[in-house]
Amino acid sequence: MASKPSIPKGTRDFSPAEVAKRQYIIQIIKDNFEKFGFQPIETPSFENSETLMGKYGEEGDRLIFKILNSGDYLAKANAAHLESKDSTKLTASISEKALRYDLTVPFARYVVQHQNDIEFPFKRYQIQPVWRADRPQKGRFREFFQCDADVVGSKSLWQEVELVQLYDTVFTTLGLEGVTVKINNRKILSGIAEVIGASDKLIDFTVALDKLDKIGEDGVKKEMIEKGISEEAIVKVQPLFNFTGTISEKIEKLSQLLSASEEGMKGVEELRFICDNVMNLGLSSAILDLDVTLARGLNYYTGAIFEVAPPKGVAMGSIGGGGRYDDLTGIFGLKNMSGVGISFGLDRIYLVVEELSLFPETVTASSKALFINYGDKEAFYAMKAIKDLRASGIKVELYPDNAKVAKQFQHADKRNIPFAVIVGDKEMESNTYSLKNLVTGEQLSIDFETLKNSLS
Repeated sequence: MASKPSIPKGTRDFSPAEVAKRQYIIQIIKDNFEKFGFQPIETPSFENSETLMGKYGEEGDRLIFKILNSGDYLAKANAAHLESKDSTKLTASISEKALRYDLTVPFARYVVQHQNDIEFPFKRYQIQPVWRADRPQKGRFREFFQCDADVVGSKSLWQEVELVQLYDTVFTTLGLEGVTVKINNRKILSGIAEVIGASDKLIDFTVALDKLDKIGEDGVKKEMIEKGISEEAIVKVQPLFNFTGTISEKIEKLSQLLSASEEGMKGVEELRFICDNVMNLGLSSAILDLDVTLARGLNYYTGAIFEVAPPKGVAMGSIGGGGRYDDLTGIFGLKNMSGVGISFGLDRIYLVVEELSLFPETVTASSKALFINYGDKEAFYAMKAIKDLRASGIKVELYPDNAKVAKQFQHADKRNIPFAVIVGDKEMESNTYSLKNLVTGEQLSIDFETLKNSLS
Protein backbone atom coordinates (compact mmCIF):
# COMPACT_ATOMS: atom_id res chain seq x y z
CA MET A 1 0.00 0.00 0.00
CA ALA A 2 1.41 3.36 -1.04
CA SER A 3 2.27 5.75 1.77
CA LYS A 4 0.21 8.91 2.11
CA PRO A 5 1.89 11.78 0.23
CA SER A 6 3.14 14.76 2.24
CA ILE A 7 5.28 17.89 1.92
CA PRO A 8 8.31 18.97 3.99
CA LYS A 9 7.69 20.87 7.22
CA GLY A 10 7.78 24.62 6.75
CA THR A 11 6.40 24.46 3.20
CA ARG A 12 2.82 24.81 1.96
CA ASP A 13 0.47 24.06 -0.89
CA PHE A 14 -1.74 26.98 -1.97
CA SER A 15 -5.33 26.62 -3.13
CA PRO A 16 -6.68 28.70 -6.05
CA ALA A 17 -8.31 31.11 -3.55
CA GLU A 18 -5.05 31.49 -1.60
CA VAL A 19 -3.03 32.06 -4.77
CA ALA A 20 -5.51 34.75 -5.87
CA LYS A 21 -5.08 36.54 -2.53
CA ARG A 22 -1.29 36.26 -2.67
CA GLN A 23 -1.29 37.65 -6.20
CA TYR A 24 -3.48 40.53 -5.02
CA ILE A 25 -0.82 41.49 -2.45
CA ILE A 26 2.05 40.97 -4.89
CA GLN A 27 0.37 43.12 -7.53
CA ILE A 28 -0.08 46.02 -5.08
CA ILE A 29 3.56 45.76 -4.00
CA LYS A 30 4.74 45.46 -7.62
CA ASP A 31 2.63 48.42 -8.82
CA ASN A 32 4.04 50.64 -6.09
CA PHE A 33 7.61 49.47 -6.66
CA GLU A 34 7.25 50.63 -10.26
CA LYS A 35 5.57 53.91 -9.25
CA PHE A 36 8.67 54.64 -7.19
CA GLY A 37 10.95 53.94 -10.17
CA PHE A 38 12.20 50.44 -9.33
CA GLN A 39 12.94 47.97 -12.16
CA PRO A 40 12.48 44.18 -11.95
CA ILE A 41 15.26 41.58 -12.05
CA GLU A 42 15.37 37.86 -11.22
CA THR A 43 18.26 35.71 -9.99
CA PRO A 44 18.63 31.88 -9.78
CA SER A 45 17.00 29.94 -6.96
CA PHE A 46 20.43 28.62 -5.97
CA GLU A 47 23.85 30.24 -5.88
CA ASN A 48 27.40 29.02 -5.49
CA SER A 49 27.92 28.31 -1.79
CA GLU A 50 30.81 30.76 -1.59
CA THR A 51 28.45 33.54 -2.68
CA LEU A 52 26.20 32.98 0.34
CA MET A 53 28.36 31.55 3.13
CA GLY A 54 29.80 34.04 5.61
CA LYS A 55 27.43 36.84 4.62
CA TYR A 56 24.74 36.37 7.28
CA GLY A 57 26.72 35.62 10.41
CA GLU A 58 27.18 32.27 12.13
CA GLU A 59 23.46 31.73 12.71
CA GLY A 60 22.59 32.61 9.12
CA ASP A 61 25.17 30.17 7.78
CA ARG A 62 23.52 27.37 9.77
CA LEU A 63 20.15 28.18 8.22
CA ILE A 64 21.32 28.00 4.59
CA PHE A 65 20.02 24.94 2.72
CA LYS A 66 23.00 23.22 1.11
CA ILE A 67 22.59 21.27 -2.15
CA LEU A 68 24.50 18.01 -2.53
CA ASN A 69 26.74 17.83 -5.60
CA SER A 70 25.22 16.04 -8.59
CA GLY A 71 25.91 12.35 -9.13
CA ASP A 72 28.19 10.65 -6.62
CA TYR A 73 28.46 13.55 -4.19
CA LEU A 74 30.96 11.64 -2.03
CA ALA A 75 33.41 11.23 -4.92
CA LYS A 76 35.24 14.47 -4.02
CA ALA A 77 34.67 14.17 -0.29
CA ASN A 78 37.65 14.85 1.97
CA ALA A 79 38.57 11.41 3.28
CA ALA A 80 39.80 12.67 6.64
CA HIS A 81 36.66 14.70 7.29
CA LEU A 82 34.52 11.77 6.18
CA GLU A 83 36.36 9.39 8.48
CA SER A 84 36.08 11.76 11.45
CA LYS A 85 32.41 12.48 10.64
CA ASP A 86 33.16 16.22 10.81
CA SER A 87 30.02 17.40 8.99
CA THR A 88 30.96 21.10 9.16
CA LYS A 89 34.23 20.60 7.28
CA LEU A 90 32.83 17.83 5.07
CA THR A 91 30.06 20.03 3.68
CA ALA A 92 32.45 22.15 1.61
CA SER A 93 33.62 19.12 -0.39
CA ILE A 94 30.19 17.56 -1.04
CA SER A 95 28.11 20.70 -1.57
CA GLU A 96 29.16 23.49 -3.92
CA LYS A 97 25.74 25.16 -4.23
CA ALA A 98 23.02 26.36 -1.87
CA LEU A 99 19.47 27.70 -2.02
CA ARG A 100 19.41 31.48 -1.65
CA TYR A 101 18.80 32.67 1.93
CA ASP A 102 17.57 36.12 0.93
CA LEU A 103 17.48 38.37 -2.13
CA THR A 104 19.99 40.99 -0.92
CA VAL A 105 23.25 39.05 -1.23
CA PRO A 106 22.31 37.60 -4.67
CA PHE A 107 21.47 41.18 -5.70
CA ALA A 108 24.91 42.36 -4.58
CA ARG A 109 26.44 39.54 -6.62
CA TYR A 110 24.28 40.57 -9.60
CA VAL A 111 25.42 44.19 -9.36
CA VAL A 112 29.10 43.24 -9.27
CA GLN A 113 28.76 40.71 -12.09
CA HIS A 114 26.81 43.09 -14.36
CA GLN A 115 28.31 46.41 -13.26
CA ASN A 116 29.33 47.38 -16.80
CA ASP A 117 25.73 47.02 -18.05
CA ILE A 118 23.99 48.83 -15.18
CA GLU A 119 23.10 52.52 -15.10
CA PHE A 120 23.73 53.83 -11.58
CA PRO A 121 22.03 54.70 -9.32
CA PHE A 122 20.27 51.40 -9.97
CA LYS A 123 16.81 50.90 -8.47
CA ARG A 124 15.72 47.28 -8.64
CA TYR A 125 12.89 45.22 -7.24
CA GLN A 126 12.73 41.46 -6.95
CA ILE A 127 9.83 39.20 -5.94
CA GLN A 128 11.00 35.60 -5.59
CA PRO A 129 11.08 32.74 -3.05
CA VAL A 130 13.91 32.21 -0.56
CA TRP A 131 14.72 29.27 1.72
CA ARG A 132 15.86 29.01 5.33
CA ALA A 133 16.43 25.85 7.39
CA ASP A 134 14.58 27.44 10.31
CA ARG A 135 12.27 25.87 12.87
CA PRO A 136 8.74 26.27 11.43
CA GLN A 137 6.19 28.18 13.52
CA LYS A 138 3.32 30.62 12.97
CA GLY A 139 4.41 33.16 10.38
CA ARG A 140 7.82 31.50 9.92
CA PHE A 141 8.35 29.10 7.04
CA ARG A 142 11.27 27.32 5.40
CA GLU A 143 10.17 28.45 1.96
CA PHE A 144 8.72 31.91 1.58
CA PHE A 145 8.60 34.87 -0.78
CA GLN A 146 10.49 38.11 -0.31
CA CYS A 147 9.57 41.30 -2.09
CA ASP A 148 12.64 43.56 -2.13
CA ALA A 149 13.33 47.07 -3.37
CA ASP A 150 16.94 48.33 -3.35
CA VAL A 151 18.93 51.30 -4.61
CA VAL A 152 22.67 51.00 -5.23
CA GLY A 153 25.08 53.68 -6.32
CA SER A 154 23.77 56.52 -4.17
CA LYS A 155 24.61 57.64 -0.64
CA SER A 156 21.74 60.13 -0.56
CA LEU A 157 19.54 59.84 2.51
CA TRP A 158 16.56 60.84 0.35
CA GLN A 159 16.51 57.17 -0.61
CA GLU A 160 15.71 56.25 3.02
CA VAL A 161 13.00 58.91 3.08
CA GLU A 162 11.45 57.42 -0.06
CA LEU A 163 11.63 53.87 1.28
CA VAL A 164 9.63 54.87 4.37
CA GLN A 165 7.09 56.46 2.04
CA LEU A 166 7.03 53.26 -0.03
CA TYR A 167 6.21 51.20 3.06
CA ASP A 168 3.47 53.67 3.96
CA THR A 169 1.98 53.64 0.43
CA VAL A 170 1.89 49.84 0.10
CA PHE A 171 0.40 49.16 3.53
CA THR A 172 -2.16 51.96 3.14
CA THR A 173 -3.25 50.51 -0.23
CA LEU A 174 -3.63 47.08 1.41
CA GLY A 175 -5.81 48.65 4.10
CA LEU A 176 -3.21 47.81 6.79
CA GLU A 177 -3.45 51.10 8.62
CA GLY A 178 -1.41 51.71 11.75
CA VAL A 179 1.71 49.69 10.92
CA THR A 180 4.81 50.95 12.70
CA VAL A 181 7.95 51.59 10.66
CA LYS A 182 10.74 51.32 13.22
CA ILE A 183 14.04 52.99 12.37
CA ASN A 184 17.49 52.92 13.92
CA ASN A 185 21.05 53.37 12.70
CA ARG A 186 24.01 51.02 12.90
CA LYS A 187 26.30 53.98 13.62
CA ILE A 188 24.26 54.76 16.74
CA LEU A 189 24.67 51.19 18.00
CA SER A 190 28.41 51.39 17.31
CA GLY A 191 28.54 54.76 19.07
CA ILE A 192 26.76 53.43 22.15
CA ALA A 193 29.17 50.48 22.35
CA GLU A 194 32.05 52.95 21.99
CA VAL A 195 30.99 55.34 24.75
CA ILE A 196 30.46 52.52 27.24
CA GLY A 197 33.84 51.00 26.38
CA ALA A 198 32.41 47.84 24.81
CA SER A 199 33.23 48.27 21.11
CA ASP A 200 34.69 44.77 21.01
CA LYS A 201 31.33 43.46 22.30
CA LEU A 202 29.16 45.31 19.76
CA ILE A 203 27.35 42.24 18.44
CA ASP A 204 26.78 40.77 21.92
CA PHE A 205 25.59 44.14 23.20
CA THR A 206 23.15 44.82 20.35
CA VAL A 207 21.78 41.26 20.20
CA ALA A 208 20.97 41.48 23.91
CA LEU A 209 19.48 44.97 23.58
CA ASP A 210 17.30 43.77 20.70
CA LYS A 211 15.57 41.37 23.11
CA LEU A 212 14.34 44.15 25.43
CA ASP A 213 10.67 43.74 24.48
CA LYS A 214 10.91 39.94 24.86
CA ILE A 215 12.91 39.37 28.07
CA GLY A 216 12.67 42.79 29.76
CA GLU A 217 15.30 45.06 31.26
CA ASP A 218 16.57 42.57 33.85
CA GLY A 219 16.87 39.82 31.26
CA VAL A 220 18.85 42.04 28.91
CA LYS A 221 21.22 43.17 31.69
CA LYS A 222 21.76 39.57 32.76
CA GLU A 223 22.60 38.51 29.20
CA MET A 224 25.00 41.44 28.77
CA ILE A 225 26.86 40.51 31.96
CA GLU A 226 27.05 36.87 30.81
CA LYS A 227 28.60 38.12 27.53
CA GLY A 228 31.32 39.97 29.43
CA ILE A 229 29.93 43.51 29.38
CA SER A 230 30.75 45.29 32.64
CA GLU A 231 28.14 46.53 35.10
CA GLU A 232 29.70 50.00 34.79
CA ALA A 233 29.02 49.96 31.05
CA ILE A 234 25.43 48.83 31.62
CA VAL A 235 24.86 51.74 34.00
CA LYS A 236 25.92 54.14 31.23
CA VAL A 237 23.23 52.80 28.88
CA GLN A 238 20.48 52.88 31.51
CA PRO A 239 18.62 55.63 29.55
CA LEU A 240 18.09 53.16 26.69
CA PHE A 241 15.90 50.93 28.84
CA ASN A 242 13.27 53.65 29.21
CA PHE A 243 13.70 55.39 25.89
CA THR A 244 10.41 57.23 25.40
CA GLY A 245 9.15 60.50 23.92
CA THR A 246 8.66 61.91 20.45
CA ILE A 247 11.19 61.20 17.71
CA SER A 248 12.68 64.67 18.18
CA GLU A 249 13.01 64.09 21.93
CA LYS A 250 14.64 60.70 21.37
CA ILE A 251 17.14 62.21 18.92
CA GLU A 252 18.09 64.87 21.49
CA LYS A 253 18.61 62.19 24.15
CA LEU A 254 20.86 60.30 21.73
CA SER A 255 22.81 63.50 21.00
CA GLN A 256 23.61 63.85 24.69
CA LEU A 257 24.42 60.16 25.17
CA LEU A 258 26.67 59.98 22.10
CA SER A 259 28.33 63.41 22.22
CA ALA A 260 31.74 61.79 22.75
CA SER A 261 31.42 59.46 19.75
CA GLU A 262 32.06 60.81 16.25
CA GLU A 263 30.55 57.68 14.70
CA GLY A 264 27.50 57.85 16.95
CA MET A 265 26.88 61.52 16.14
CA LYS A 266 26.98 60.72 12.41
CA GLY A 267 24.19 58.24 13.04
CA VAL A 268 22.22 60.81 15.00
CA GLU A 269 22.44 63.35 12.15
CA GLU A 270 21.43 60.73 9.57
CA LEU A 271 18.41 59.80 11.67
CA ARG A 272 17.52 63.45 12.16
CA PHE A 273 17.56 64.08 8.39
CA ILE A 274 15.43 61.02 7.58
CA CYS A 275 12.89 61.45 10.37
CA ASP A 276 12.49 65.22 9.95
CA ASN A 277 11.84 64.92 6.22
CA VAL A 278 9.48 61.95 6.57
CA MET A 279 7.46 63.74 9.23
CA ASN A 280 7.37 67.03 7.29
CA LEU A 281 6.25 65.26 4.11
CA GLY A 282 3.68 63.30 6.08
CA LEU A 283 2.56 59.66 6.08
CA SER A 284 -0.87 58.35 5.03
CA SER A 285 -1.42 55.73 7.72
CA ALA A 286 1.92 54.33 8.92
CA ILE A 287 3.61 55.40 12.15
CA LEU A 288 7.35 56.20 12.19
CA ASP A 289 9.16 55.33 15.41
CA LEU A 290 12.80 55.60 16.45
CA ASP A 291 13.70 52.32 18.18
CA VAL A 292 17.25 52.22 19.58
CA THR A 293 16.89 48.52 20.45
CA LEU A 294 16.48 47.61 16.78
CA ALA A 295 19.60 45.68 15.77
CA ARG A 296 18.99 43.57 12.67
CA GLY A 297 21.48 42.61 9.96
CA LEU A 298 24.54 43.88 11.79
CA ASN A 299 26.86 41.81 9.62
CA TYR A 300 26.11 44.00 6.61
CA TYR A 301 23.97 47.04 7.54
CA THR A 302 26.08 50.16 8.05
CA GLY A 303 23.54 53.00 8.32
CA ALA A 304 19.78 53.13 8.68
CA ILE A 305 17.98 49.97 9.86
CA PHE A 306 14.26 49.42 9.26
CA GLU A 307 11.70 47.02 10.65
CA VAL A 308 7.93 47.10 10.20
CA ALA A 309 5.53 45.89 12.91
CA PRO A 310 1.89 45.04 12.10
CA PRO A 311 -0.98 47.11 13.54
CA LYS A 312 -1.42 46.89 17.31
CA GLY A 313 -3.42 43.89 18.45
CA VAL A 314 -2.06 41.56 15.75
CA ALA A 315 0.18 38.82 17.17
CA MET A 316 2.78 38.61 14.43
CA GLY A 317 6.49 39.32 14.05
CA SER A 318 7.89 41.91 11.67
CA ILE A 319 6.23 42.14 8.24
CA GLY A 320 9.10 44.03 6.61
CA GLY A 321 12.63 45.23 7.18
CA GLY A 322 15.82 46.50 5.61
CA GLY A 323 18.59 49.03 5.84
CA ARG A 324 21.69 50.62 4.29
CA TYR A 325 24.63 48.40 3.44
CA ASP A 326 27.58 50.50 2.23
CA ASP A 327 29.99 47.56 2.35
CA LEU A 328 27.94 44.72 0.86
CA THR A 329 29.21 44.77 -2.73
CA GLY A 330 32.75 45.13 -1.38
CA ILE A 331 32.69 41.45 -0.41
CA PHE A 332 32.48 40.68 -4.13
CA GLY A 333 35.26 43.10 -5.10
CA LEU A 334 33.27 46.24 -5.94
CA LYS A 335 34.27 48.98 -3.49
CA ASN A 336 32.54 52.29 -2.72
CA MET A 337 29.12 51.13 -3.90
CA SER A 338 26.57 52.25 -1.33
CA GLY A 339 23.17 50.63 -1.22
CA VAL A 340 19.93 50.72 0.75
CA GLY A 341 16.87 48.52 0.52
CA ILE A 342 13.75 47.20 2.16
CA SER A 343 11.82 43.94 2.04
CA PHE A 344 8.14 43.05 2.38
CA GLY A 345 7.35 39.73 4.08
CA LEU A 346 4.60 38.47 1.76
CA ASP A 347 3.61 35.43 3.81
CA ARG A 348 3.26 37.33 7.07
CA ILE A 349 1.48 40.20 5.33
CA TYR A 350 -0.98 37.64 3.93
CA LEU A 351 -1.70 36.28 7.43
CA VAL A 352 -2.23 39.79 8.83
CA VAL A 353 -4.53 40.88 5.98
CA GLU A 354 -6.48 37.62 6.38
CA GLU A 355 -6.74 38.01 10.17
CA LEU A 356 -8.10 41.54 9.79
CA SER A 357 -10.50 40.49 6.95
CA LEU A 358 -9.05 43.10 4.59
CA PHE A 359 -9.14 41.10 1.36
CA PRO A 360 -11.77 42.56 -1.01
CA GLU A 361 -14.61 40.18 -1.90
CA THR A 362 -13.65 40.64 -5.55
CA VAL A 363 -10.30 38.89 -4.99
CA THR A 364 -11.01 35.46 -6.38
CA ALA A 365 -9.55 32.92 -8.76
CA SER A 366 -13.01 31.87 -9.98
CA SER A 367 -14.51 32.56 -13.37
CA LYS A 368 -17.21 35.21 -13.54
CA ALA A 369 -19.66 32.92 -15.36
CA LEU A 370 -20.09 29.28 -16.32
CA PHE A 371 -21.75 28.52 -19.66
CA ILE A 372 -24.01 25.50 -19.27
CA ASN A 373 -23.35 22.74 -21.82
CA TYR A 374 -26.54 21.39 -23.52
CA GLY A 375 -24.69 19.67 -26.40
CA ASP A 376 -22.18 20.34 -29.17
CA LYS A 377 -24.40 22.72 -31.16
CA GLU A 378 -25.17 24.84 -28.11
CA ALA A 379 -21.56 24.59 -26.92
CA PHE A 380 -20.28 26.00 -30.24
CA TYR A 381 -22.71 28.94 -29.98
CA ALA A 382 -21.52 29.49 -26.40
CA MET A 383 -17.85 29.25 -27.34
CA LYS A 384 -18.16 32.10 -29.85
CA ALA A 385 -19.44 34.32 -27.01
CA ILE A 386 -16.80 32.98 -24.62
CA LYS A 387 -14.03 33.84 -27.10
CA ASP A 388 -15.25 37.44 -27.39
CA LEU A 389 -15.73 37.82 -23.63
CA ARG A 390 -12.21 36.55 -22.94
CA ALA A 391 -10.87 39.00 -25.52
CA SER A 392 -12.42 41.73 -23.35
CA GLY A 393 -10.59 40.41 -20.28
CA ILE A 394 -13.59 38.67 -18.70
CA LYS A 395 -13.00 35.29 -17.01
CA VAL A 396 -15.60 32.81 -18.30
CA GLU A 397 -15.67 29.11 -19.12
CA LEU A 398 -17.78 26.36 -20.64
CA TYR A 399 -18.63 23.26 -18.65
CA PRO A 400 -16.77 20.71 -20.80
CA ASP A 401 -19.19 17.78 -20.60
CA ASN A 402 -22.82 17.47 -21.67
CA ALA A 403 -23.72 16.38 -18.14
CA LYS A 404 -26.93 16.74 -16.18
CA VAL A 405 -27.80 20.40 -15.81
CA ALA A 406 -28.13 20.05 -12.04
CA LYS A 407 -24.57 18.74 -11.85
CA GLN A 408 -23.30 21.72 -13.88
CA PHE A 409 -25.04 24.22 -11.58
CA GLN A 410 -23.65 22.34 -8.58
CA HIS A 411 -20.16 22.67 -10.09
CA ALA A 412 -20.61 26.45 -10.42
CA ASP A 413 -21.77 26.66 -6.81
CA LYS A 414 -18.77 24.71 -5.48
CA ARG A 415 -16.43 26.92 -7.53
CA ASN A 416 -18.09 30.10 -6.20
CA ILE A 417 -18.88 31.18 -9.76
CA PRO A 418 -21.55 33.91 -9.42
CA PHE A 419 -23.31 33.58 -12.81
CA ALA A 420 -24.47 30.86 -15.19
CA VAL A 421 -25.16 31.48 -18.88
CA ILE A 422 -27.83 29.28 -20.41
CA VAL A 423 -27.92 28.70 -24.16
CA GLY A 424 -30.63 26.52 -25.69
CA ASP A 425 -32.69 26.45 -28.89
CA LYS A 426 -34.67 29.53 -27.84
CA GLU A 427 -31.56 31.60 -27.18
CA MET A 428 -29.85 30.54 -30.43
CA GLU A 429 -32.96 31.38 -32.51
CA SER A 430 -33.21 34.86 -30.98
CA ASN A 431 -29.42 35.40 -30.81
CA THR A 432 -29.64 36.00 -27.05
CA TYR A 433 -28.34 34.53 -23.78
CA SER A 434 -30.05 33.73 -20.50
CA LEU A 435 -27.94 35.08 -17.63
CA LYS A 436 -28.73 33.60 -14.22
CA ASN A 437 -27.48 35.21 -11.01
CA LEU A 438 -26.58 32.20 -8.86
CA VAL A 439 -26.70 34.26 -5.67
CA THR A 440 -30.17 35.83 -6.08
CA GLY A 441 -31.67 33.36 -8.55
CA GLU A 442 -32.68 36.17 -10.92
CA GLN A 443 -32.58 35.22 -14.62
CA LEU A 444 -32.62 37.61 -17.61
CA SER A 445 -32.72 37.11 -21.37
CA ILE A 446 -30.18 39.55 -22.88
CA ASP A 447 -28.12 40.25 -26.01
CA PHE A 448 -24.33 39.86 -26.18
CA GLU A 449 -23.44 43.50 -25.41
CA THR A 450 -25.63 43.45 -22.30
CA LEU A 451 -24.08 40.13 -21.32
CA LYS A 452 -20.60 41.58 -21.66
CA ASN A 453 -21.50 44.67 -19.64
CA SER A 454 -23.14 42.54 -16.94
CA LEU A 455 -20.02 40.41 -16.51
CA SER A 456 -17.48 43.25 -16.75
